[in-house]
Amino acid sequence: MRRFQFFAFAFATLATFASTSAAVAERYRDRAVPIEAVSALDLDRYLGKWHEIARFPNRFEKGCEGVTAEYGLRSDGKISVLNTCREGSPAGEASTAEGEAWLIEGGKLKVTFVPWLPFARGDYWVLWIDDAYSVVAIGNPAGRTGWILARDPQISTDLRAKAEAALTKNGYDVSKLYDVAQPPR
Repeated sequence: MRRFQFFAFAFATLATFASTSAAVAERYRDRAVPIEAVSALDLDRYLGKWHEIARFPNRFEKGCEGVTAEYGLRSDGKISVLNTCREGSPAGEASTAEGEAWLIEGGKLKVTFVPWLPFARGDYWVLWIDDAYSVVAIGNPAGRTGWILARDPQISTDLRAKAEAALTKNGYDVSKLYDVAQPPR
């Protein structure tokens, strides 16, 4: 659990400095391509549990499989974030990281796992979401992170292609995506 919390802290810090430090992490997005979040996000429909289908490799999720993210509405209007990593396999030991997020505009959110550090906030942009709110493509302007999330642990080839197309449209190199092991349905 402490390892995942440390990497969640590292992510928040790295995301903050991503635009100023070229050596921090690999960029998976051509920043010459404009990035565009969805214009509107129905937060009530977005809340709940998501399974990580694919991600661009990052330090804070190294060795994580069976990853889930759970979002809930807090009494102060912010969004609670609970990320769960399973070490090595979907049946591995679980560790969690708790954070908070808030909607900036449209599909643009900010997220932090260390709310007491005002500079440790990362961009979390919804680039595409299907009409059923069952699959989503997430990215950020710096292009060092990105995910495909789904309500179910597996998704259809068609929905995967649509999520990848959204990432590609926003300058991401989807050949670098890592497929996250999830338990069978």
